[in-house]
Amino acid sequence: MSIPFGGYASPEQIMRDRAEYARKGIARGRSVVVMQYADGILFVAPNPSKALHKISEIYDRIGFAAVGRYNEFESLRLAGIRYADINGYTFNRNDVTGRGLANLYAQHLGMIFTESIKSFEVEIVVAEVGDAPEDDQIYRITFDGSVFDEQGMAVIGGQADAVGGRLKERYSEGLPLPQALDAALAALTEPGGERPPATQIEVAVLDRGREHRKFLRLSGPRLEKLLEAAKEGQEGAQQPAEQAPVDQAQAEQAPGAAPPIAPEGDIDTGSGE
Repeated sequence: MSIPFGGYASPEQIMRDRAEYARKGIARGRSVVVMQYADGILFVAPNPSKALHKISEIYDRIGFAAVGRYNEFESLRLAGIRYADINGYTFNRNDVTGRGLANLYAQHLGMIFTESIKSFEVEIVVAEVGDAPEDDQIYRITFDGSVFDEQGMAVIGGQADAVGGRLKERYSEGLPLPQALDAALAALTEPGGERPPATQIEVAVLDRGREHRKFLRLSGPRLEKLLEAAKEGQEGAQQPAEQAPVDQAQAEQAPGAAPPIAPEGDIDTGSGE
């Protein structure tokens, strides 16, 4: 290992500095949510760009999401596609798995983190949809090559801890797609803030019901219709609580019903006081 300018630094200090540098770069981006829903796996990312994607397809059942420097995670995405194509062609398409891709990315990122002067400022998720919800796989890979097998959902980049906390409050197994999208957008939106419009978000799914290629990017009228369904579901969930007092008052004033008995101290004496 070469000695940095300014004198000697211990390997521990160099690793700490690289990790801090990478974390700061990743935190400057916007968070990405990956979560299971009733029919597969949902990807949601705030992204106003129509050309630079944070969410992509890797193979038949496998999706990819990333945050950080675009040129760095794009090189990882392309490497994953080459790996999948070569192995699927040489052996069998079923031999290409999310776990294999996660291990590949972990090796690349770990080597770059320990041997290069500058570590990659990226954090990625590899997700594979199975034939049943219990077969779904979500792997989160950090800048230093660490791999985490996530259960049900994963949040990367930006204020991941805060977004993850809000998502846990709304997440449950087997959510329909509109409700899952509503939960993801609620988690990605700061308290008191406005949700981004359809043109400012990137949404895709791995739909286990599709034939062959499971990846489907949602945009345009299809996404707007889905957002409208999510909004209607949210309003419908809030309506019963708001309507309950009105319905009770109407029941108390129904024709032929006895007038309600006022509690002691609240009796109207008609004195005008």
